[in-house]
Amino acid sequence: MSNRINFVNPFGSPKYDEIILKTLGHYAASDTVLEVTHLENCPSDIDFFFSKHMIEQSLFEAVMASEEQGYDAVIVGCLYDPGVRVARELVDIPVIGPLEASFQMAANYGHSTMVLTDHRKAVPYIYDQARLNGQGGTVRGVDAIDWFVKDMINDRRAVADDVVRLSKEAAHRFGAETVIMGCTIIAAIYQEHLMEGGTPSEVPIINPNLMALKMAEGLADLKRKGGYFLARQGFYMKPEGHFKQEFENARRTWNASKPHFAR
Repeated sequence: MSNRINFVNPFGSPKYDEIILKTLGHYAASDTVLEVTHLENCPSDIDFFFSKHMIEQSLFEAVMASEEQGYDAVIVGCLYDPGVRVARELVDIPVIGPLEASFQMAANYGHSTMVLTDHRKAVPYIYDQARLNGQGGTVRGVDAIDWFVKDMINDRRAVADDVVRLSKEAAHRFGAETVIMGCTIIAAIYQEHLMEGGTPSEVPIINPNLMALKMAEGLADLKRKGGYFLARQGFYMKPEGHFKQEFENARRTWNASKPHFAR
């Protein structure tokens, strides 16, 4: 039986969908139906935290709709892992964050790692996420290549060249054996570079899109066979009773008043 997975680009724009599908579809299992979607009614970019929080409101609805539409898992396609933990409160299907998945898979690639993210504003955020995920010891550092998402998609060759050069330099500087690409779009651009015969980095690159896909496939398989379910007695407790009524009212209110963002 096939797995149907929704890779949600948490951007209010379709301009990143094609490169994700192009670079990720090849790695999907033969029985996986991979779909790449994006959000509506939210800012087009997630580079700043105010926009991130507005985007998360649309993301929660997209995750719930994905479960209702029969998807077996959802990937939230940004290394901020925006809204991932909150979304797990809302649905029973696996919700995968690429950064969390990369941290959990990194030990299979090397003894230590570091994160090469997109821009300086993300660096302290990624450090916080490393501590939150219990990776403070194995993640040797975080650095940035200094590209914003809306710019990198228009100059892919320069981004790929920066990845090849800076990944080696950063790994050496921090004493890390591997490098996690700290942006899903950077990872896709680098993967496209490799698919077109480009020179690879000299250090192992952990592609968060691939890590998220494989975790989504695995957990979807386990859920189908009764081997995966979320603990609901604590952190991921669902709203029940009158709390459920409040939740349903809040969802209806949000859907009736979605904002329009000019593009």
